[in-house]
Amino acid sequence: MNTEELKTFIFLSKVKNFTLAAEKMGIAQSTVTNRIGELEKEVGKRLFSRGSKSVKLTEEGKIFLRYAERIIELEETSVEEMNAVSAYTRKFSVGAINATYEAYVRPLVDKCLKGNDVTAVKVTLGHSLDLIQLLQDNVLDIVFSSVPLKRTGFVCEVFDTDRLALVTGKGFNRYPDGIAQEQLSHIPYLMCNFALSDMGAFIRSLFPENYVFRLEVDNSSKLFHYLEEGYGYSFLPYKLIRRELKNGNLEEVPLKDFSAPLVKTYLIYRQGYDVKKFLENKFDADEEV
Repeated sequence: MNTEELKTFIFLSKVKNFTLAAEKMGIAQSTVTNRIGELEKEVGKRLFSRGSKSVKLTEEGKIFLRYAERIIELEETSVEEMNAVSAYTRKFSVGAINATYEAYVRPLVDKCLKGNDVTAVKVTLGHSLDLIQLLQDNVLDIVFSSVPLKRTGFVCEVFDTDRLALVTGKGFNRYPDGIAQEQLSHIPYLMCNFALSDMGAFIRSLFPENYVFRLEVDNSSKLFHYLEEGYGYSFLPYKLIRRELKNGNLEEVPLKDFSAPLVKTYLIYRQGYDVKKFLENKFDADEEV
């Protein structure tokens, strides 16, 4: 299989239409058809089920999509690293979930870049499990995750501990004296999917099965606007929203008869990797700028 076949497969899986895929990619529809046909022949499986106007991934196609995306990511990363060899002597590839970027990762990136022009940093934001997979594929050097990794060859340690805070827009709090757990299912809740983390499990446990949230997003920082406008309430890591609280954009709601769990951020990297070079900006004497 070649790269163009994989890229065409990935793009078609998103737009679900051969004609539209050809138009957006600037190639003939027959080229799209031939590439997918060659790919299906090579893997020996049907990757798409065809309808009259659209296509959708088969179960085998869904599995293959994950690997195709990883293959393209690996190729692009290798090219970037080779291109960066002559320009930068220090390179870091860091993965972080959105909830940790502002609080932890951005200050560390600032520290690494400050005062020199020989350091390059690539930051990838995403969900914990996806980032951990990229770490295992050697695409990332370090991952800040809400989910731990227990696997030989990798170091997983608690980087920081935070707390969950229930917040809403300033002036929109209907529970200034505190909210009881049974009242939560009656508020307009704005849900950020924290996936398999402990805080995600805690939040889901507070609401009835099949509860419909007023808003769902997969990026915690994207909730700020909706919270500030008074559209609802949400549990978020305190360190993520402390600036908004201090600036008077958000207001914390006290919890009456229950408490929220602590939020752990895990630092994961391969054994033998010198993580201090990124965390503490410490380099050997021959690496000093």
